[in-house]
Amino acid sequence: MPELRKDPVIGRWVIISTERGKRPHDFRPTPEPQKSGFCPFCPGNEDKTPPEIFAIREPGTAPNTPGWTLRVVPNKYPALRVEGDLNRRGEGIYDVMNGVGAHEVIIETPHHDKKLADLDISQIHNILKVYRDRITDLRNDVRLKYVLVFKNQGFEAGASLQHSHSQLIATPILPKTVIEEMNGALNYYKYKERCIFCDIVREEIKDQVRLVYEEEHFIAIEPFAPRFPFETWILPKNHASHYEHSSDELLRHLAITLKLVLQKLEKALQNPPYNFIIHTSPMQDGPLQHYHWHVEIMPKLTRVAGFERGTGFYINSTSPEDAARYLKTIEIA
Repeated sequence: MPELRKDPVIGRWVIISTERGKRPHDFRPTPEPQKSGFCPFCPGNEDKTPPEIFAIREPGTAPNTPGWTLRVVPNKYPALRVEGDLNRRGEGIYDVMNGVGAHEVIIETPHHDKKLADLDISQIHNILKVYRDRITDLRNDVRLKYVLVFKNQGFEAGASLQHSHSQLIATPILPKTVIEEMNGALNYYKYKERCIFCDIVREEIKDQVRLVYEEEHFIAIEPFAPRFPFETWILPKNHASHYEHSSDELLRHLAITLKLVLQKLEKALQNPPYNFIIHTSPMQDGPLQHYHWHVEIMPKLTRVAGFERGTGFYINSTSPEDAARYLKTIEIA
């Protein structure tokens, strides 16, 4: 029988309806359209992107030339721009402000055909450190309130270019989803004087039924009320509210965990498109006892349709217990 499950953080309900769906190993991603020709992210085409903000390079190589292993550049078509004032204003009953923020692209590798899961641990570690350092730098801009780091892997997940990259967008307001998650975590903390994410970590380690992977500093789980089949979260085992406060050593463990989880998902689901998001605390806040940064990975296996858009409910055809059980059987060499 289908189940209604409530997300314990923000109170969102999802419908787990396994009768509607296929078995976990029956998902087949939609083939991506064939792309060929010019790629602005490949070495030799550095002049086709805006000038780099940061790069990891071979000694002696000049900025905006070949010889890099990772580049950060402004998005050529930014959602928000650094220049200008916010100029908050009203237009009748409507609130408006200028589109001030930051929009950066992290080109993760010079190799056009390599995915994030294909990279060495050291390369993934460097990417995670660059995320941290870019957030830390943007914190200096008091106009900015939040930074979202995300990755769209594959055409169906929203990637417009095949070359592996992730993005960072800094906004002058807190996104609605972030506010809901922060408020849900705060309400739980006020009632129980504990972080809800710390409680989730303890519960999932104890129960084991949704635990996909555990190591010294991180766990990977299928959340209790997932919106999508094989939605996977990675959480630090020790409380930490801000991703950008992470040490190099902690991010090395995250690199190990992230690579393994992505490899499992790719092998289990035949290289699905996915979205990868880092949820962290607002930049201008100090350390928070009620919030716990984490990573959410959402394979793009189903479509959001009229019911989801009309109600805010999600229908998930695979239970998180089945997904975790299946992912545990996937062995990575």
